[in-house]
Formats: sequence, structure tokens, C-alpha cells
Amino acid sequence: MVAVSKTHGQDAVLAAMAAGATHFGENRVQEAAAKFSDLRASHDFRLHLIGGLQTNKAAEAMALCDMIESLDRPKLAVAIETLAVRGVRLPDLLVQVNIGDEPQKSGIPTHEADRFIGESIARFGPKLCGLMAIPPAGLDPTPYFQALARLADKHRLAVRSMGMSADFEIAIAQGATHVRVGSALFGAR
Repeated sequence: MVAVSKTHGQDAVLAAMAAGATHFGENRVQEAAAKFSDLRASHDFRLHLIGGLQTNKAAEAMALCDMIESLDRPKLAVAIETLAVRGVRLPDLLVQVNIGDEPQKSGIPTHEADRFIGESIARFGPKLCGLMAIPPAGLDPTPYFQALARLADKHRLAVRSMGMSADFEIAIAQGATHVRVGSALFGAR
């Protein structure tokens, strides 16, 4: 379970850590840095960037986060690869798939996913360890979770980050390895 602490303060994070949470998700690099940088020395946790990543924030995200779940376009893949070659720590990566092909959402479109996933595996090796998706709101998420699981299986990727507070049980039933739970843990934003 990735405890999505975006918009909640460090006190809420510390309370979640005290309750046993070890994986945390943030949407923005700046908020993650402000909240988590000083906790590294005294706490054991993994930090996931779950929001969109601008290429100009890639170096900071790579240095700070243990996993970037939003690798969603070739330009970002090139930026991350270039930084890694220069010695910036390469975290685990997930390709974000726009599983519902919704124009307002981030993620690689489904018709480009196979090619992009293959290129990303070639580029990053085992650091490209899975896929992430957010199904369309208001629809049964089951077929979207099934589609992401099939895509992960096709590319032999173990990690499937799918499901949030409202649908994590369905996601787990469909093969999620990671669920991103925020409001169910921390309350409304």
C-alpha cells in the first residue's frame, strides 16, 4: 500500500509511519522534498512520485524518490536516461499508461504503450519494473485493471500500480501489487 500523503502535512506522515506505513506517494517534487527530505536520516520508508513529472524536475525527483510511477513520454525517458548516465541515482520506474485513452489524463496512450514499454525496458533494464494506470472515473474499473495486468504480463513486468481509495479492493482482485490510498487513510484533501 502506498500511502498518498499529498496535501497533508508531515505530522500526518509521521502518524502513518507510527502506524506502520512504509511507502508514501506524492504528486509534486517540491512538496515531497519539503515533507520527506529531513525524515530520511531517522525513518525507513520508500517514497513514490505518483504525479506527472516535468523534465526540468527529473533530477530532483530521481535524487529524492525511490520510485517514479509516472514515466509517460519519450522526452521524459530521454531526460531520465541522460541524468542517470551523468551519475544521478536511477530510482525504480513505472510506465504510466493512459488505460482509458482519456485526453485529459497523463500516460502513454494504449496504442503506443507496447512500443514505449519495450523501449523503456531496453533503456532502463530492471529499473523499469512495472506499469501504473488510473481507470476512467465513474466506470467499472475492472476491465481497465485487467487490461493493465495483461500488458504487464506481456512485458514480464512484476509491478502493477493500480487502484486508489475508492477501488483498491477491485484492483487487488485484478492483480495489483501496489495500491495508492490517500483519502481512506488521511481523510479528504
